[in-house]
Amino acid sequence: MYIRAVHAEGSLRASYIPFVLDVDDEESDTEMGRLRGHLARQSPHSKAMIEELSSDLEKHNVLEHDVLIIFTAQHHYVTPQFYTETKPSTGKVVPMWNYAAAQVYGRARIYFDSTSEETSEFLGQQIADLTRHAETSVMGYRYIDILKKNIIGIEIEVVRLEGKFKMSQEMGKGDREGVISGFHGLQNDIGKQIGDIFSLRETFKCRIASN
Repeated sequence: MYIRAVHAEGSLRASYIPFVLDVDDEESDTEMGRLRGHLARQSPHSKAMIEELSSDLEKHNVLEHDVLIIFTAQHHYVTPQFYTETKPSTGKVVPMWNYAAAQVYGRARIYFDSTSEETSEFLGQQIADLTRHAETSVMGYRYIDILKKNIIGIEIEVVRLEGKFKMSQEMGKGDREGVISGFHGLQNDIGKQIGDIFSLRETFKCRIASN
């Protein structure tokens, strides 16, 4: 998660956070939902956010600037040797870096007052939901109460979504097929996963073209 200029000196902060998504209306075409997460209270990111909010109580625990959350899929270097069409005919090819990612923008509310009932309820639900999702079981309440004193909660109202998909889609059919074969030929987990993403994209593209 990236937050702009939350520190007194204006420096950027970034943290890796597991999120839970809340959606009130699954049938809605416009609702984007809310992301819930938590951070260690002693992390530099947490301290910077608490410092900003503590200096202006009128913010009601909502950060002034929007936050950016990035979810990334597999990414990998693409060698020109994978191309079967462009390279033999022109030789004018360059290496690339292919990737897939989603970017979420929103306003962040921070639950950091450990004496607040609102903070306690938010963190209790966050920890229990994340634990059920990850372990399919619920932690003991005593452990949750201890843990809540050492973390802060983050709730982000999603206002914009963007997708980034750079998978050699600008290349010709032969080169795209060569990239798929090349990644599958690496015979490792990353190569297989990226090759499968290419294959799914090609299948999806063919279905759209035929409709």
